[in-house]
Amino acid sequence: MRTGVRTVRKISSTRVFARVAPHVVPAVDRAVHRLTRGRVLLSAQLLPGLVLTARGARTGLARRTPLACIPEESTGTWVLVGSNFGRPGHPAWTGNLLAHPEAEISWRGADVPVRAELLTGEERAAAWEAALAFWPPYATYQARVEREIRLFRLARRTTAPD
Repeated sequence: MRTGVRTVRKISSTRVFARVAPHVVPAVDRAVHRLTRGRVLLSAQLLPGLVLTARGARTGLARRTPLACIPEESTGTWVLVGSNFGRPGHPAWTGNLLAHPEAEISWRGADVPVRAELLTGEERAAAWEAALAFWPPYATYQARVEREIRLFRLARRTTAPD
């Protein structure tokens, strides 16, 4: 493993990172993604990433959120981890997907319509193990909070949203 990745894993497990990163990382990612017309997502230089566009749970307005993801190449799906950097509440995007599971992602410069499914039971347990192998700091995030971190699987959709 590269020294840089090890260092980022260590830093991302700290409480200071959990306080600062949610305000800085998404804003920088959104700006760079917009300026490069969807070709570059800075955080994706370290972890695979996408930009999720989902309708707000209450407003119905489009909300764009840059997120790390776990690509499942064998099925052409993606897993999203609602860690919120180990902060107490669920991130807003997870509530948006619960209310409006039809969404769109920007993946490697392409817009892909998707449907989100909240993972539960054995499916969630298997995805959680894969998430921990993918990014071990998720274990630290879960240990910090009383809530169960939400996991979603995104699958391509070919039909228009409801």
